[in-house]
Amino acid sequence: MSIAQNIKAADKKAGRYAATGKRKDSVARVRLTKGTGKITINGREMSAYFGREVLRMLVTHPFKAIEMEGKFDVVARCHGGGLSGQAGAMRHGISKALVEYDEANRTELKKLGFLTRDSRVVESKKYGHRKARRSPQFSKR
Repeated sequence: MSIAQNIKAADKKAGRYAATGKRKDSVARVRLTKGTGKITINGREMSAYFGREVLRMLVTHPFKAIEMEGKFDVVARCHGGGLSGQAGAMRHGISKALVEYDEANRTELKKLGFLTRDSRVVESKKYGHRKARRSPQFSKR
């Protein structure tokens, strides 16, 4: 067994599950521990970090999907992108960590699309255009 596998086995035994989630330019390293449902992102409470209710719902959706709300504490480190991308990255990471906790969760989370990395990213700007596709205004005369 390698060192990484030994660490992973020790973490599982202690009730800690970790995963990395990605969305757009955002990356979220998520760590789940059995607890009361407290979610901390970059050292701040979830309600302080994500001001919009929609983003908070996005983060907690995997727990609601498998009916495990309030069973895990989440500690996450997010960087890159904006708040929407970070919330999506957290949802992806939490889903992967829940599958690591129990493989039976995989079918429900996969069905909802939470385990699939959303590969859509911003299209690059083209020369001669104002944005990726927006052309300068055409004048016939």
